[in-house]
Amino acid sequence: MDLKIKAVSPKIGREIPYPYYATAGAAAMDLCACVDEPVEVAPGALVSLPTGIAIALPSAEYVALVFARSGLGVRHGITLSNGVGVIDSDYRGEIRVGLTNLSSVPYTIQPGDRIAQLAVLPVAQARLQIVEELDETERGSGGFGSTGT
Repeated sequence: MDLKIKAVSPKIGREIPYPYYATAGAAAMDLCACVDEPVEVAPGALVSLPTGIAIALPSAEYVALVFARSGLGVRHGITLSNGVGVIDSDYRGEIRVGLTNLSSVPYTIQPGDRIAQLAVLPVAQARLQIVEELDETERGSGGFGSTGT
């Protein structure tokens, strides 16, 4: 699958790398902060950082998903402010990454820092069938914790 990518900042490909897969087995590519100067993320703060790139997915059969970087989350409490970012196939604007600081200490994002991951996945758009009843299962309507601890 080919993914078209456009630099929307002159820094991309010069000072800031294009997204890239860090290893041959990586499922997602790293996205970097395309900022002019360091950005401090205070405890509890929300920031929206540019990546300097836009993409064109080949069709509505694909979605790009922005995920947190586990190292930032585990080591520093920096995670995505919206859980997972969804880049629809018809979006052509710059990809931005919303981050929040869950820790009790400020964290500084430097220009070019890897701030998130971008994965491209297939999509199945569902045809909704309005019904009065759903099929029975062993679990049924058991919710949180219903299958064990």
